[in-house]
Amino acid sequence: MADATENFEHELKRLEKRVDALVHVCDQLQDENRSLKQRQDTLTNERATLLQKNEQVRTRVEAMIGRLKAMEQGS
Repeated sequence: MADATENFEHELKRLEKRVDALVHVCDQLQDENRSLKQRQDTLTNERATLLQKNEQVRTRVEAMIGRLKAMEQGS
């Protein structure tokens, strides 16, 4: 009977350690997930800013080309 009790306690402690390890992994994954979501938000904002700047530059270049063509035709 003592062997069965010791065996049960040993298995219970082993299971407890595995559960603790799993909880630790879950905590790490939650932290990593939170960090990745923040990084994604940052990159999304940076992308939007770059797209806006790109559009502004494109508009300016098109205006410059239009002015150059007008100057060329005026000559």
